[in-house]
Amino acid sequence: MLKKREVNGHECRILFDLMTHPDVFPYVRQKAFSYDEFVFLTKQTIEAEERGELISRTILDEWENPIGTINLFDIDSKSGFLGTWIGKPFHGKGYNHIAKENFFQELFFESDIETVFMRIRKENIRSKKAAEKLPYTILANETRRELFNQLNSGGYVYDLYEVPKDLYTMEFIRNSAAEEETQPMEA
Repeated sequence: MLKKREVNGHECRILFDLMTHPDVFPYVRQKAFSYDEFVFLTKQTIEAEERGELISRTILDEWENPIGTINLFDIDSKSGFLGTWIGKPFHGKGYNHIAKENFFQELFFESDIETVFMRIRKENIRSKKAAEKLPYTILANETRRELFNQLNSGGYVYDLYEVPKDLYTMEFIRNSAAEEETQPMEA
């Protein structure tokens, strides 16, 4: 479902074409206005990951075709900002939820990340609803007031959400236990 980013011509071409859709492009953090710029940004992303500044993965569908990216940007003090985009043909099909679950497992259980923040434009209703569906997500406009104000220094543009490792882990354990209970007993 997720794989490390690569500078692969076929993959970059597909991702660039998906990213430039008018329903997707406004919400992409690393905007590229040409294919060559997208390849250059992909190379920069891979280098930044090697330096520990971010974590970036390509989201794949069930046939291992690239359909978007999921990233943790601005890593500092064991936290960072989530950035996800999925191509328009794949909206509403559950890929976003699955990608986030896989990514959070990697971040919290394989990396040294304690908190994932999501800054979501207040008018981006689709992304806000997706974040609010996650049982381990907290609206942090009040609890992280200093960060909220920093993100909105030029006026109220973003809502701030937080995914703390402990809350995610509790939900993960709860779901794992529920799955074990529903598994048939072996004879």
